[in-house]
Amino acid sequence: MIPPTTPDEEQARPYVGLRSFSADDRARFFGRTRESQEISTLWSGNLLTVLFGPSGVGKTSVLHAGVLPAIDPARYDVLPTGRVSHGSAFPTAALPEHNPYTFALLSSWSPAESPIQLSGLTIADFLRRRAMRLDRYGDPVPVLVAIDQFEEIFSDFRHRERYRHPFIRELADALQECPDVRLLVSVRQDYIAEVLPYEGLLGRGLRARFKLAMLSPAAGLEAVSGPLAGTGRSFAPGAASSLVRDLSTITVTSALGERSTISTDEVEPTQLQVICSTLWESLPAGVRVITREHIARHADVDHTLAAFCERALAEVSEAYGVPAARLWSWLRETFITEMGRRDTAYEGMSSTAGMPNPVVHALIDRHILKTEMRSGSRWCELQHDRLIQPILLGEADAPGARLAPHQADAHDYLRAASLALADGQLDLAEQRAQEALGICRDDELRLRAETQSFLGNIAHDRGEWERAEERYHAAADLYGALQDAPAVGRLLAAIARLLLRRGRAQAAVEQLRSAVQRVPNDLTVQTELAVSLLGSGHPQAAMAVLDGVLAAESMLEEALRLRGEIRADIGDPASALRDLDRLRRPPRPTTRAARALALANLGLTEAAAATLTEVLSAESLETHAPAHSAGPGGPHSDDATVLYYAARALALLGRAAAAAELARRAYAAADPALPPHQHAALARLLEDHPTG
Repeated sequence: MIPPTTPDEEQARPYVGLRSFSADDRARFFGRTRESQEISTLWSGNLLTVLFGPSGVGKTSVLHAGVLPAIDPARYDVLPTGRVSHGSAFPTAALPEHNPYTFALLSSWSPAESPIQLSGLTIADFLRRRAMRLDRYGDPVPVLVAIDQFEEIFSDFRHRERYRHPFIRELADALQECPDVRLLVSVRQDYIAEVLPYEGLLGRGLRARFKLAMLSPAAGLEAVSGPLAGTGRSFAPGAASSLVRDLSTITVTSALGERSTISTDEVEPTQLQVICSTLWESLPAGVRVITREHIARHADVDHTLAAFCERALAEVSEAYGVPAARLWSWLRETFITEMGRRDTAYEGMSSTAGMPNPVVHALIDRHILKTEMRSGSRWCELQHDRLIQPILLGEADAPGARLAPHQADAHDYLRAASLALADGQLDLAEQRAQEALGICRDDELRLRAETQSFLGNIAHDRGEWERAEERYHAAADLYGALQDAPAVGRLLAAIARLLLRRGRAQAAVEQLRSAVQRVPNDLTVQTELAVSLLGSGHPQAAMAVLDGVLAAESMLEEALRLRGEIRADIGDPASALRDLDRLRRPPRPTTRAARALALANLGLTEAAAATLTEVLSAESLETHAPAHSAGPGGPHSDDATVLYYAARALALLGRAAAAAELARRAYAAADPALPPHQHAALARLLEDHPTG
């Protein structure tokens, strides 16, 4: 709604518009002093603090510009604010097996670390390895950690639901194992019912909730007047009060022509920023004292909010292909009664009152709509009563407050693609991302690279390995032009994983050797090189690479796991168990099968047999299906390797028939095929143990 600005122009503006306040905005953040102090007190005094409130109320802004500045850094160790969702353009094929929520959270808490250094850590591991700060008395300083937009864990893809409870369990374990840690989660009010069952697990006896409400008129007045300090401008007596009064007064005309006025005791923060930003941008350069006449001429509340709605609906219309006129009529007919009051609509699985949910969620994202949980169902309504009259005014009835016609740019389309992806609408997400590429300017290399990687992720989620590889290659070339070596390294690692899936192990090795040259210190890429060397039939070369990785970082989970499995495979069972015993995460099926092989080689037959019984159960394989499986119902990418280790272990235990059966299944596997040296080992096993 507010035109984009340069960083210098942004710093000169007293109002932030539609974006959230950041820590750098603390000098212009007003109206939340009491709430900020209360939240910081609750956060520091409880194991769990749940900050909740409706969409658009300013939870992120309060956290960054109010709460965090109120905390004394000498008394508390505060981590960067966390998220449970990483950017949709990150090449997901580059990641080893991980809980995506844990990985995203640790990445946001420690953004400078490479993926391989974080992907094998539990939350407790991450917190324990941080250097403990002590106060002047030698006591540990409490560690304050926050997770913003915690609702993302409940609104993510359905195929990630199985990661949710293990993540929350892991978070609870971390709070128990690290008693000096205090957790704050910020969540949208319509998802608070999803959080409640976990409060006891996370907070035990020390937990608190804080509901962030709309601004009171007095707080709204602070938020309007306070940011002007030092700008050379000020409000005339009564002018700011009249603006706040207009924001908290609802005047509507019913379908019968009856006019009514209602005064409320609240001001919606987003609308306040829209009005104040519009006013600031519209004032003539010479104005120093802002009068009521200036407000009426340049930022009339009804007309400005009507223009705000018009711009939002134009963006959604262009991004989703729904005519703006239909959006206007749908809003009026669905969410405003004949008496001019706010109405609600039930949000179904795929649509709300006939409108596709991705479109509805885009309007929520733009602060036109919001959702609430009522009696176990999700209901949708206007963000605030103050939008009723602007929506009744509509696009044709807002003279003097019209914004320039909006032309959707590539950012808009990629944003729409991300929202569609969050809704699980892969076809729509791909379409919008393709449209983003089509209108991307020549100088928008980074946006083009992000879009190509985004499209690669969609292809990866569909199991379209060759298409994903093409997209990642295009993104890598663009990041190379930008001289962003870490991004290139991640993409080449992703390409190598895809090549391995397609049985092109040597090509994967070549890709990763190129990646190592670009990012020689990136342990993620080096570990992936070891994976590719193993896949091409060179376990000793893979071991050499892993030895170097673990010399640099001795507890990298993925590197330890891989080296332990290789050692079990090549006949070094004692060393294999030493590596595998150091793993902190629950082992996946391949790791347990490799352990069984090592135990069998050491003559520990009972332990080997027990491990095999566990790993070969169908339930075990389903439970540990990795994030890179070929989609719902698709083959487990580790099945052949599990069967390979299990067959060799069974042969050592004297169970020839069972060993031969598993060997035949592993030998015939094609997605992916076993590496050459393992294929040869199975052939020898079948020769030694023929069956009829």
